[in-house]
Amino acid sequence: MPRVLSLYFPFWATDRLRRAMGEAAPSRDVPLALKGQSGNRRLITAVDDLALHVGARIGMPVAKAESLFGDMVLLDADVSADAFALEKVAIWALRQYSPLVAVDAPDGLILDITGAAHLYGGEAGLVADVVRRLSDLGITARAALADSWGAAYALARFGAQPQSIVAPGQTADALLPLPVEALRLPSDMIPDLRLLGLDTIGELAGKPRPPLTRSFGPLLFRRIDQAFGRLNEPIEPVESPELIVVERVFAEPIGAPETMQKYTQRLVDMMCERLEENGLGVRRLDLHFVRVDNRIETIFVGTAKPVRDAKRLGRLLTDKIETVDPGFGIDRMKLIAASVEPVGFKQMATAYAEPARPDVEDLWDTLSNRYGAGCLYRAVSVATDIPERAVRRLPPTAVEVGSRRNAGYRRPQRLYRRPEPIETLAALPDHPPKAFTWRRERFRVVCADGPERVLEEWWRTDKEIGKVRDYFILEVESGERFWVFRAGDGQHASTGGLNWFLHGKFD
Repeated sequence: MPRVLSLYFPFWATDRLRRAMGEAAPSRDVPLALKGQSGNRRLITAVDDLALHVGARIGMPVAKAESLFGDMVLLDADVSADAFALEKVAIWALRQYSPLVAVDAPDGLILDITGAAHLYGGEAGLVADVVRRLSDLGITARAALADSWGAAYALARFGAQPQSIVAPGQTADALLPLPVEALRLPSDMIPDLRLLGLDTIGELAGKPRPPLTRSFGPLLFRRIDQAFGRLNEPIEPVESPELIVVERVFAEPIGAPETMQKYTQRLVDMMCERLEENGLGVRRLDLHFVRVDNRIETIFVGTAKPVRDAKRLGRLLTDKIETVDPGFGIDRMKLIAASVEPVGFKQMATAYAEPARPDVEDLWDTLSNRYGAGCLYRAVSVATDIPERAVRRLPPTAVEVGSRRNAGYRRPQRLYRRPEPIETLAALPDHPPKAFTWRRERFRVVCADGPERVLEEWWRTDKEIGKVRDYFILEVESGERFWVFRAGDGQHASTGGLNWFLHGKFD
């Protein structure tokens, strides 16, 4: 089942203008609106969030806006620049998130993320990541993920939440309470539908089709079928002239897996020749299978480092061909180098050269494309006293070497993600517990070592100013050794709540 993500930029024109103007842009504390010409009338064509809050609306006459909002900044709209910039954002999303991205003019994008969510830890992780990155670029975005373009579009623009994810197969329940405007119908059709008492999609979907089709035409229920996923709506992906593309058109549709694998390898061979001509290696390859019903099935692979080895890339792609549904046949295949980087020359091995490091990138690529980019990582130590911050994850190809600051400290092999509260019998202020209860099991301490005092990092947040942890290593009757700490120095309440926590276990 396809999964489609709709991104809606409610303040796209003003956000784009602020980015283009840079430091010369109006302050965020001042309402901003854009004006344009509609025939002989000068109207407001776009507003930012602050202008919307104070009462400015799209379609309001400029003279009225100037008289009502004296402190509002009014600038000229540039529709062509907005469209050009939106296509640039689509190409950015194409390289970052999905091989199928289309412009949903004038203020949105559509992404087919089928098979891509696992690279970000799931659908929620992908949606959160794209919204966060757009926010870092100064672009306000609403996002909705559903089974169809129409449903995702409706929820992104008319849903109650700025981010919504509809579980597969639950599209109908999410669409029924939305207004009929969410169906992408012509604006002149909406008043007539409301005059008939049809305010929501649920009310419209429950009506007999023939009378309404005679009155409003076939588009009305076509939009309903598209939104509910009953009718396919192909996505025409955006293409960048900068991308290296090779394709193959078939006189007769193909569909056998062996045939698809054969032509996949041929396209990869052609792609690697193009890459070698340009001195490039690929970091992500997208392969589109265009079916006879105009639906596009897509697979893509990523690599840890720039690659132009045809055998290696072909194997990565053919491993995923079993996920492609050829339908009634495929009449075109297109291979796109979505992300490329320069590839340098390698020194040939000599008798005096040091032994080369084993080439494990092929294994990394195979596992990452099968299980997700986050399944492989390097753990490096960080210069900090706070145990849960002492290790961080890096990509497997990263060359960074961790800090050796904590190498001499005694630390448990197993550290819990969050310290777990325990009940203790202890003498304050500096004595270790004589017994403690953890996960409803009581342990009697026979040997203890500590305390090791750790001061929390006051420069990170105000909540950590003056906070203290006293760590103890406790050995219990069974021989197990636990790592526990008391929050606070045992005397001053300002240093912590004097509660005890279990943070790790020695193997």
